[in-house]
Amino acid sequence: MTRDDATQAQVDAAAPGLSTWLAANAGSGKTRVLTDRVARLLLQDVSPENILCLTYTKAAASEMQNRLFRRLGAWAMLADDDLRAELRQLGVERDLDRVFLQRARTLFARAIETPGGLRIQTIHSFCAALLRRFPLEAGVSPGFREIEDRAAELLRATLLDRLSAERPDLVAGVARHLTGGDDGLDALLRDLLGRRHAFWPPRHAEAIREPYGIPTNYDEAALLAEVFLGDETDLVAALLPLLRGGNSYDRKAADALAAFAGPDAAGLAALEAAFLTAKGTVSSRVPGKDVKAAFADAMHRLDALCARLEGACGRRTALEAARRDEALHAFAQVFLPEYEREKLLRGWLDFDDLIEKAHALLSDPAVAEWVLYRLDGGIDHILVDEAQDTSPIQWQVIERLAREFTAGAGARSDVARTIFVVGDKKQSIYSFQGADPREFDRMRDDFATRLAETGNPLQTRALSHSFRSAAPILAAVDATFEGREPSGFSPAERHIAFKAAMPGRVDLWPVVEKAPKPDPDAWFDPVDRVGETHHDVILARRIAGFIADAIASGTPLPVEGSDGTWTARPVHAGDFLILVRRRAGPFHEIIRACKEAGLPIAGPDRLRVMAELAVRDIAALLSFLATQEDDLSLAAVLRSPLFGLSEQDLHDLAHRRPQGSGLWEELRRRRADFPRSLAMLDDLRDRADFLRPYDLIEHILTAHDGRRRLTGRLGTEAEDGIDALLAQALAYEDTAVPSLTGFLQWMQTDDLEIKRSPEAAGARIRVMTVHGAKGLEAPVVILPDCAQPSTTLRGALLGAGETAFWKMSGAKPPPQQAAEDAAKARAAEERDRLLYVGMTRAERWLIVAAAGELGKDGASWHAQVAAGLARAGAVPQAFDFGALGAGEGLRLSVGWPDRVAAPAAAPPPPEPVALPEALRHPPPAPVAPDPVRSPSDLGGAKALPGDAGEETELAKRRGTLLHLLVETLPELAPGLRAEGGARIARAAGADPADLPALMAEARAVIDAPQLAHLFQPGTLAEVALSADVPGLGRLAGVVDRLVLSPGRVLAVDFKSNRTVPGSPEAVPEGLLRQMGAYAAMLGALYPDREVETALLWTAEARLMSLPHSIVRDALARATPS
Repeated sequence: MTRDDATQAQVDAAAPGLSTWLAANAGSGKTRVLTDRVARLLLQDVSPENILCLTYTKAAASEMQNRLFRRLGAWAMLADDDLRAELRQLGVERDLDRVFLQRARTLFARAIETPGGLRIQTIHSFCAALLRRFPLEAGVSPGFREIEDRAAELLRATLLDRLSAERPDLVAGVARHLTGGDDGLDALLRDLLGRRHAFWPPRHAEAIREPYGIPTNYDEAALLAEVFLGDETDLVAALLPLLRGGNSYDRKAADALAAFAGPDAAGLAALEAAFLTAKGTVSSRVPGKDVKAAFADAMHRLDALCARLEGACGRRTALEAARRDEALHAFAQVFLPEYEREKLLRGWLDFDDLIEKAHALLSDPAVAEWVLYRLDGGIDHILVDEAQDTSPIQWQVIERLAREFTAGAGARSDVARTIFVVGDKKQSIYSFQGADPREFDRMRDDFATRLAETGNPLQTRALSHSFRSAAPILAAVDATFEGREPSGFSPAERHIAFKAAMPGRVDLWPVVEKAPKPDPDAWFDPVDRVGETHHDVILARRIAGFIADAIASGTPLPVEGSDGTWTARPVHAGDFLILVRRRAGPFHEIIRACKEAGLPIAGPDRLRVMAELAVRDIAALLSFLATQEDDLSLAAVLRSPLFGLSEQDLHDLAHRRPQGSGLWEELRRRRADFPRSLAMLDDLRDRADFLRPYDLIEHILTAHDGRRRLTGRLGTEAEDGIDALLAQALAYEDTAVPSLTGFLQWMQTDDLEIKRSPEAAGARIRVMTVHGAKGLEAPVVILPDCAQPSTTLRGALLGAGETAFWKMSGAKPPPQQAAEDAAKARAAEERDRLLYVGMTRAERWLIVAAAGELGKDGASWHAQVAAGLARAGAVPQAFDFGALGAGEGLRLSVGWPDRVAAPAAAPPPPEPVALPEALRHPPPAPVAPDPVRSPSDLGGAKALPGDAGEETELAKRRGTLLHLLVETLPELAPGLRAEGGARIARAAGADPADLPALMAEARAVIDAPQLAHLFQPGTLAEVALSADVPGLGRLAGVVDRLVLSPGRVLAVDFKSNRTVPGSPEAVPEGLLRQMGAYAAMLGALYPDREVETALLWTAEARLMSLPHSIVRDALARATPS
């Protein structure tokens, strides 16, 4: 079979019998090579459980597994000739007889039926599985869980509070050194935990001070003694009047010297401010010529003082830095062990723990051989994806696994064992997660040396063809990164377009000039967003206008025809992918501008849960349910889609209330005007005391139709926020004792973000960061965030490996400055790689834009691409954006069509995505749907005439407490019920004076022998029901007890009435209707079983069965209103 060069390179790289190190350019098909290699291993009769494939993300693992299953599934159904052609294309060279074909057809079933499935997982997932398999050997809890960010934050805060009380000296020592340039104590703790190996084991003062060249006995007094010789006060007093009469620099120095009061630390600071530059050198401008002449007799003394200041400045800075580091080390030596102890007690591991403990397990001489023996029997082939983003500690884990391939029984001759690594240094953009592209080359050389000794040499290959991008885009990429070898770009690594005839285009738009600073006195300017003339806003509107015009005018986009020729179709919204460096600057402005233009846009790729309108509406409702005096929350939720009151309704309700009356009181007083709202709020208030947060939110969304109302007003995007809120409610209940106020506080402690799936965008414009777009592609890519980059380093710590300095603001001592310079150099290299990733997402059209300043050093992406396009032969191009400006840029284009070939050939337009109506104009008040009613709201009396007071709030409260006790006490051991019940009742707000009577009544019920069958294991408590009942609409309620048995369903409701009827016929009408509703709902849910109902009167511990005819007739008397 004849293959093209690109396909042959893939086939050679996927050879299953050779260990391979593969460098793969962007778009070169590395995922296909990985799946091809796994498929060819399976064809060689390698068992699926003997293959381990490590990927960087769960999404990549899922994508690879799906591709593999699709291929294996297709093989199972192909005819012999088609299957032979597939296998030949894959690279199988042996005789393809029927036996071999049958083996290929069974691979799908083998892969599916393998215990645990194919091992295609992230390195973290693999390490977690390893630790769960050997928990005792690893020293971890067998049931450990990965700690979430929120739980880690709360744990840090808890420990900090504890240390503030127990060791205030340590906390104060650190807090004393925090400056305005620091991000806060919690940010420092996060960095401390991320670099914990630099602080543990503990380091002595000599080791901390050694990099700074400061002896341990050197202190402030020694520093002052070097500077002050005794005559400085007189010298300053004589010089000060002369400086005040000098030039502007002299007068500024005089202002600084005015603070000098003597030879102390404040005096030293005043002298440095007057005579030294920001870099710590002697100023050449102070004193000026005239002052020098007037002070000529004492200038030698001043020059000597300035020399001493300059010499001491570096030592003062070093002393200050050393003291900061000492304070941080002292704090860390208490905080870190406590943090680890608390995690151990809770059975928590963070991501770093997973890797480190797995590495420790594989390196422990006491157990490593046993673990490796067990793994060695299970792993014959290791495949590593995205190797450029693998951190050094992760490489050590992989190295420990592969070491057995070359040592002892691991290098067994009866099995060909291989390692396959694929990556691209040019795409290493995750240094904040520990990735180091230099490790890619180091580990390649290491594996090559060790594998050569076994007779299984490591083949090194490269994939240069891009199956994604057009030739002009690749030419721009190669030219842009010429001469940037430190960033990972080699002159020998050129990009080749696989589809050489594919038309392509690169446009460099003119820069939107930086807008002048707004007038700070302009009170009408918004404070939470940039002004209309801001450069980011102008650029965002240019982009939105360009996309709108391109879609409206049918701008052609090249497409490949069935015969291999290239035609064109009109561009549509789903073709555009807009990539930014960070979610700031033009990011939100672009989304806003596209929405204002009516363009279908998917919204941000990351969702801030508490910023979502739907979530804020639900949170406002929960806040009111927790505190009914919260008028603001009640007003907000009444105005929301959940209730649908108009602005006028809310104004009338709030404005007409009596002085001092709360909004809730007024709403209850005007019950007749807002019956549906009151019914919903009353139902939720009744449930808020005993439902968990998740159940309460779910009740709002289902029983009260909240989900439909919210998405109907806010659009389907609201679903993401709602689902995230529900997930957070479950996570909260998993880590804390559930309560409504606790959940609200928990949600407010963290600005939670969730990641939206890129596939969910459909045929809409996508806007995301370059990091988020890794692995994605689009016909048209726009890079708008290409202005001068920020060079500010994130984080509080500097240094690498086992050395960490607490970063100082301003002038830094030499060790810190060297560490900062090295970090900035690495950050600049990573910015190059980030630009590479962004440019190579484009298939046919790449657009580069910028707004603001480009800087003068050529480091901006816009300047880099401009220089590259000039080298690639781009030509000047005029761009006109109408009222938003015009200018000249550059264009590199080959074969770009000027018109669509034929309207009939164009694909159908994407399904329009309508913007939520509220974005176009204020929506009308929604038409209220049929209300969801509770079975207890069907009318009729609930108590006998002699049961005085049972309708009051006090009686309702007593009933709620009795329900709670009867529900929860059966779950406790008999010996714990007295103490546990009292604690539960007190927590629910029971009056201590009422507690004995409540406990006695509840205990009488659950201890009654005739009622024991209601509380046996298998019976259900507090069962939520919802069903449509003919004539009454949707009913939703909660049955206190449900007993299910073959052929029979018994629904029991607890009643705490003081007066108990003597027979079913004497039961109050309202209770009979309620039980009739339960019977009707259960009949719909269990049509094959007989439904029975009964009331349990707690006052007499008596169960009263209700004939079906009585409750059925009572329900028939209920009216729909």
